[in-house]
Amino acid sequence: MTQTIPLSVLDLAPVCEGSDVATALGNSLDLARHAEALGYRRFWLAEHHNMPGIASAATAVLIAHIAAGTRAIRVGAGGIMLPNHSPLQVAEQFGTLAALHPGRVDLGVGRAPGTDQATAKALRRYFDSAERFPQDVQELLGYFQPAQPGQAVRAVPGAGLEVPVWILGSSLFGAQLAAALGLPFAFASHFAPDAMDQALMLYHRDFRPSAQLRQPHAMLAVNVIAAGSDEEARRLFTTAQQAFVNLRRGRTGLIPAPIDDIEAYWTPEEKAGVERALACSVVGGPETVARGLAAFAARHRPDELMVVANIHDHAARVLSYQLAARAWGLPPGPVAPPPE
Repeated sequence: MTQTIPLSVLDLAPVCEGSDVATALGNSLDLARHAEALGYRRFWLAEHHNMPGIASAATAVLIAHIAAGTRAIRVGAGGIMLPNHSPLQVAEQFGTLAALHPGRVDLGVGRAPGTDQATAKALRRYFDSAERFPQDVQELLGYFQPAQPGQAVRAVPGAGLEVPVWILGSSLFGAQLAAALGLPFAFASHFAPDAMDQALMLYHRDFRPSAQLRQPHAMLAVNVIAAGSDEEARRLFTTAQQAFVNLRRGRTGLIPAPIDDIEAYWTPEEKAGVERALACSVVGGPETVARGLAAFAARHRPDELMVVANIHDHAARVLSYQLAARAWGLPPGPVAPPPE
């Protein structure tokens, strides 16, 4: 049965062991074309820096590439780490994207640096700007308003263009800000689920309608690893599990291949931490995924779900999104254009 809650895709342009950045970027475009044909609503990319396994650091540039290679799926940032940038520059970048691809561009903004402290310092702005995040969001929103006579600074392109702005978060701060500004809210439950229920409660309770949004709209991210069988899906999931262990060990690297025995890889303490971080995960064959997604949606009642699939093999990742779409009953989208 077709579900009424849309599914979207979060992609990090993963650079896998045995591969390279060029291949990762090509795989992201290929995945976006499949997602469009499968009926996913959005294809978002996230800003991370100094991480060898993630190739989406120049997020706006990659969004332009993905949007140019697809026809109708919404493409955007999930998100831009606003304290790393000036609001004017972000407005100009996404105004340009919106001018090139009208009605298709989303801008999610977050407060975290998307990297380690040394790299945040190299980005120049983060430590001076993080505390100004609410003011920077409001400045950004102002640049998308129609320019007024005598306005000293305007975003060109950007002023007067339709660029929906989302607030991203993994804590109560983002929920409160999204509610106060009347903006849609996306929660990073795929890696930081602890505050999810309270954040959703605060967002819905305190939401104030705005020109962009008349009623609250909350999207939750969930890891979905689908395969032909539960056993194969659990094996594919060891890629994400290893990646989290490696991050906690301070060993950032390429996305690892799956392994047969994850228990031999981590300590009991590491296992507990990873299982807590990845608690919002649905892993299994088609029937297991259908039940798991339905149960997650019924419990948390999001307006939208964003699917994350950190899978080493690209063909297996595409198949996972295909099986998830089928399990959810997504109506097919437009046929994707052929590769250039």
